[in-house]
Amino acid sequence: MPFVIPMLRATVVMMCLALPVKAADLTVFAAASLGDALSDLGAAWDGTTGQGVTLVLAGSSTLARQIDAGAPADVYVSANATWMDWLAEQGRVLPDSRVDIASNRLVLVAHAPDFESEADITPQTDILTGLGASGRLAIALPEAVPAGIYAKTALEALGLWGDLSTRLAPTDNVRAALALVALGEAPLGIVYATDAVADPRVRVAGVFPDQSHPPIRYPAAAVADSPNSDAARAFVAWLAQDTAQAILAQHGFLPVGPTP
Repeated sequence: MPFVIPMLRATVVMMCLALPVKAADLTVFAAASLGDALSDLGAAWDGTTGQGVTLVLAGSSTLARQIDAGAPADVYVSANATWMDWLAEQGRVLPDSRVDIASNRLVLVAHAPDFESEADITPQTDILTGLGASGRLAIALPEAVPAGIYAKTALEALGLWGDLSTRLAPTDNVRAALALVALGEAPLGIVYATDAVADPRVRVAGVFPDQSHPPIRYPAAAVADSPNSDAARAFVAWLAQDTAQAILAQHGFLPVGPTP
């Protein structure tokens, strides 16, 4: 019996070495408006590669600052180019991995169903009256969060910002603005079209013309110091491919058009 124990030990070691090693999950920091779509995208990626995806969702500005401060992210997906550009300037993302994965539209949403309309918002649209005597317009932070920046730009272009700037209910991200309207805490809000279809408690009350604001695009890139750099690059590239694009379309996101 003197050789049995060593042989068993060797067998156990060999069995352990033969087990497949599961790739570490990817941590994706992404704009809050992408939450539902990225949940499905992560499931599809996991089903194909066996690699899980952990989502961290917030305003693009908040996430960019966290990544710059050293937060452990593998992929960053922004709701505008500005914050991605800023991270690139800090050397925090890999520029050659960057790709625009989707576009969107900006809409006015209402809690009350009688406000429902698909008409374009014009300088004559009376948003102020729709707010009532004390209601406020839910909007992502207009100086920092992409949805809020787009909203302010559109309102300024249409000559509506002056009257509405003192009637705002600013929030940390666009989904928080959506929630205020969905809960009836704000009668109106400005969100992305994909946010509006994600919550049955709100109605589209108008659509901001594309020319009233810069194109709404979502750039994605691998984070420079990710320990999963190859997988992060592969995931970002996959987001622009047909399977991922079909999932984004199911959530109402639009394909990326030519650069204006």
